[in-house]
Amino acid sequence: MNKFQPNQGIPRHILLIMAVLSGFTVANLYYNQPLLEMICGSVGITQVQANLITVITQMGYALGLLFVIPLADMIPVRRITICAMVLASASAFLIAVSNNVWLLWGGSLFLGLCSIMPQLFVPMATLFSEPENKSRNMGYVVTGLMMGIISARFISGYIGSWFGWRAMFYIAGGLMLMGLVITLIFIPQVSVSFKGSYRELMKTVGRIFVSQPRIRFYSFRSAMGFGSLLPIWACLAFHLAGEPFHAGSNMVGLLSLFGIVGAMAASGVGKLVPTVGIRRMSVIGSCSQVMAWVVAFLFRDSYAGLVIAIILVDVGSQCLQVSNQGGSLRLLPEATNRVNTIFMTTFFVTGSISTLFSGISWSHFGWDGVCAVGFLFGLGPLIMSAFRE
Repeated sequence: MNKFQPNQGIPRHILLIMAVLSGFTVANLYYNQPLLEMICGSVGITQVQANLITVITQMGYALGLLFVIPLADMIPVRRITICAMVLASASAFLIAVSNNVWLLWGGSLFLGLCSIMPQLFVPMATLFSEPENKSRNMGYVVTGLMMGIISARFISGYIGSWFGWRAMFYIAGGLMLMGLVITLIFIPQVSVSFKGSYRELMKTVGRIFVSQPRIRFYSFRSAMGFGSLLPIWACLAFHLAGEPFHAGSNMVGLLSLFGIVGAMAASGVGKLVPTVGIRRMSVIGSCSQVMAWVVAFLFRDSYAGLVIAIILVDVGSQCLQVSNQGGSLRLLPEATNRVNTIFMTTFFVTGSISTLFSGISWSHFGWDGVCAVGFLFGLGPLIMSAFRE
């Protein structure tokens, strides 16, 4: 099996496979969102406990980003992907048979922990692409990732409506086994850049974080945009279950399809970043998200208003992520996976905090509280861009 070399290019079919696998695996983080109301009734838990399923899944993902992704600079990506696919499949099956909240939380933690494959492939696409195609190719992989997020919500909404929420996690376990076969057949070996122990590797992550203020800045600015995106999905099922909608999980899934606009924006943003610039693209993304939450607040009882809000918040998130993540990875090409660890750990820890805040705000203030959380997180990148770059 041939090895890739930095800056020498990636075959188009490998890029496509990485995008597809990214979609398959990141979907594991979002299957639960349209099903939360259904899980409440089935397992006998409160809405706050159900919301914690989403929070814990994201925290598991953040732990994987922090402790597993750096290994890709020391251990071949193919080997890590194979192990993660097996464990993710087992975790999905555990959730499917869970009959109490502790098993749900435990399975969700490990499912998130083992669903980190997209963040192995994004640095890979950046490092090994030709210099003029790095942002574009990274955008292709992120598009696959976003399509996975969107399809997860759509598919789980309808699977839950037709067959029950457990069926979705049985299917998820099967998809991970399918991904394992695809990995064994198609994903090539890539060279590693770090020689040493795991302890030494993790120490370098800390040194990069301390010594690279621009990486910290890019990471937190993008993370605030992700924090603005998540509240609408964390609480949409609860909002639609009440007045005036009285809608089920299938409607949450249907609305998620409008996030396709955001997914398609990822590849376009990747092409525009070299021309528009990271700061300007971040301002555009932040303004889009602020507008989204104003619309969500004013037109809360309208499907049209919710659709517009979903599109604007998704597009804004992609503008922030693709531009800032690409900027971070290009700063230290010899340590792309460790840089991505810093970026994506910041990204998902902030997202988990946002999801937790939105769940608490929903329980106390309803949709008004959710909109306030999304608005404040969306405003963050605009303030950061105004005062510092």
